[in-house]
Amino acid sequence: MAQKTIQDWTPSQVLLKFDEQREVKYRVYTEDDRIYQEICDPDDTPIHTLEIPDGMKLGRSSYEVLLRYVLLDVLAA
Repeated sequence: MAQKTIQDWTPSQVLLKFDEQREVKYRVYTEDDRIYQEICDPDDTPIHTLEIPDGMKLGRSSYEVLLRYVLLDVLAA
């Protein structure tokens, strides 16, 4: 169960709906041949961890786009 970092903790200001923004940080890592995106508040409170499907290794800007959609979905739940 060794983790390997793809992208270290990255701060981000995510635009939500109606001019709302949320400060978060996220990282992308692999564990047991699976890719995960972990999202936390700036104070390290966990928000969500998403397993990224096989074959969907993305570039840095794509992880930023995915971050917004994950947050919108988690906040709506």
